[in-house]
Amino acid sequence: MNQLHPSVAAFKNFVNRHPKLLEEIRKSGRGWQEFYEKWAILDEDDPFWKEYKIKEPDTDTQPKNQESKKSKKTDHSDLIRQIMDYTQNLDTEKVQGQIEQLSKAIGTVQEMIGDIKKPSAAKVPKAPFSLRKD
Repeated sequence: MNQLHPSVAAFKNFVNRHPKLLEEIRKSGRGWQEFYEKWAILDEDDPFWKEYKIKEPDTDTQPKNQESKKSKKTDHSDLIRQIMDYTQNLDTEKVQGQIEQLSKAIGTVQEMIGDIKKPSAAKVPKAPFSLRKD
């Protein structure tokens, strides 16, 4: 019998605990892989998952130490979530094209700098035709 990888099994349990996430995946047609990667990077407690969680009663009895630790973790996860959202919408072909254009531009600038640094034999350009008086 095939055993699931422990992280896949944990993600499966996470999805089972959050039925709204399951509905979103089915409704939107987005792939499981996308949500699995976000879950693996962001962690279960990230605010990204808030909309998919079933609301639980608020408990204001947390010590302030835990709140400050959670706040730091949330700031870190917010940044990661923003980066994930940004990179998810990137078109890799466009990025590759822009990198190639930038590389060509850098090459052109390097050639120009090389031409400027070369000592020229004659600093005064020669006339293309020699004119002589008769």
